[in-house]
Amino acid sequence: MKSDIAKFIEAARFAAKKHTGQTRKGADAEPYINHPLEVANLLANVGKIEDFDVLIAALLHDTVEDCGVKKEEIAELFGETVAGYVSEVTDDKSLPKARRKELQIEHAPALSRGAKQIKLADKISNIADIINSPPAGWSSQRKIEYVEWGEKVVAGLRGANPKLEKRFDELTEKARLKFQ
Repeated sequence: MKSDIAKFIEAARFAAKKHTGQTRKGADAEPYINHPLEVANLLANVGKIEDFDVLIAALLHDTVEDCGVKKEEIAELFGETVAGYVSEVTDDKSLPKARRKELQIEHAPALSRGAKQIKLADKISNIADIINSPPAGWSSQRKIEYVEWGEKVVAGLRGANPKLEKRFDELTEKARLKFQ
């Protein structure tokens, strides 16, 4: 049986391989793998999460949605708990983008505690990217709209991790000051 750290490193390798060639939308066009690594880093170092299933799921959180990985593959390699967390935070790409965004707001309160923490760290990472390396062509209004939508999602995640929530609130305040 693999140790938790061995499974974590294997998940990082798996995610890096699956996200090969993908970049973030920001002007810096960072390698996409930096995002799941940052989400896991936020969970461990800001949220003080030590649950390896949550940390591993953070590394894998976009592989089903963006890379065509199947939930069953994640379950086989990393366990049902990890696969469950990934499924909870995965958008259904067959739906229009506006509906997917609405569903994130609607589903947030019903997520498990682990999935809420992953979603919260994901929103922190995304808003930090909009502040530091926004997508080319995004107006200040579009950036503010993204922050406001993120706040609606996070409203349903409250109570999952006060340290992450505090970081989110500080970041959204910074974004508002920068973009208004």
